[in-house]
Amino acid sequence: MTEVTKTELTEDGKVIRKVRSFVRREGRLTKGQEQALNESWPTMGIDFDATELDWQQVFGNDNPVVLEIGFGMGASLVEMAKNAPEKNFVGIEVHTPGVGACLMAAREAGVTNLRVMCHDAVEVFEQMLPKESLDTVQLFFPDPWHKKRHHKRRIVQLPFAEMVRDKLKMGGVFHMATDWENYAEHMIEVMEAAPHYQNIAKEGYYVPRPEERPLTKFEQRGQRLGHGVWDIKYTRTA
Repeated sequence: MTEVTKTELTEDGKVIRKVRSFVRREGRLTKGQEQALNESWPTMGIDFDATELDWQQVFGNDNPVVLEIGFGMGASLVEMAKNAPEKNFVGIEVHTPGVGACLMAAREAGVTNLRVMCHDAVEVFEQMLPKESLDTVQLFFPDPWHKKRHHKRRIVQLPFAEMVRDKLKMGGVFHMATDWENYAEHMIEVMEAAPHYQNIAKEGYYVPRPEERPLTKFEQRGQRLGHGVWDIKYTRTA
């Protein structure tokens, strides 16, 4: 596993440690995943490049763009893309077998409105995403880093929330979901402190699971065991 920090130098040459948004897990590819990567990457994959993307060029249309950070094995992302052909979907995942599995599922489902990346989401946001170009950013079940001393490694922090807002269109939505109540509370605390966001829940801070977010097998199992899931939606207001 790669460290969740990386070394960078300031302008005056001092070493700083920057927290990454992930722990890289290469894992072993199945033959199907490897084949899907080889065959589908040229049409559905986006290579990391420090050049700003043009969504019209990427998808060939001006449909709304929904971007998901950390899609796991991609089952729910493919289902969302299949259910909403009028939208464009982008998934960023650092787990190579997950990217392969997503491409396999997309091919089987005949999905064409989906593109995937295998890279650190923070670097993609910083270097490749146009400002005010996303209608929705999704972050479902991120690593909760449940030990208190690891909370600083959680991806939802104030700088991250501001980075997401910068890429959202006015009125765009940042949708988070977690099955860790403490992380849900942490998300609310961060988002309430982040400028120019508004919670869109009608009561309290949480929204019922939206129809567009498929119920995962993991979530179904959790429900049977009595575990809760918290959906949180904030919209960009300025």
